[in-house]
Amino acid sequence: MQRRVIASQNVSRMCIVCGRDNPLGLQGRFYELDGGELLGVFTPREEHQGYPGRLHGGVSSAMLDETIGRAVTTAHADTWGVTVELTVKYRRPVPLDDEIRVVGRITRDTTRLFEGTGELLLADGSVAVEARGRYLRLPLDAIADEAFAATDWFADERRAPDEVDL
Repeated sequence: MQRRVIASQNVSRMCIVCGRDNPLGLQGRFYELDGGELLGVFTPREEHQGYPGRLHGGVSSAMLDETIGRAVTTAHADTWGVTVELTVKYRRPVPLDDEIRVVGRITRDTTRLFEGTGELLLADGSVAVEARGRYLRLPLDAIADEAFAATDWFADERRAPDEVDL
């Protein structure tokens, strides 16, 4: 199914999931989609493996956690969250060196907490891993020092697609 990309989200300098300058990180990209969902795009490499040729389960969990946690910003641009709980179900092995897409959405949104779900999709569109998470809303200054927003959080310079297939 074709989905329209509304916006590209910021990335950071050294985050393990989205860090542009982290040589061991996933260097993920995040796109806000029509309908309020968020798409994370990753290409895991050999250093992200568990068993040979397969993505480590903790890494796939990190991808889902980041994508679900960021999904709240599609409706509330200045909202930041800290993971309270994440439940992950592994359905299929995830191969390395292929683009992986993770789709996240918010399912419950209150003044103190938000909850969401997400799926890690293989190249053929099948669901390999799914997750459900709860996140505590906190202001950015409670999570990172004030220099973070000025020096380590910036627009993703990579070109965003106009549409994506999910």
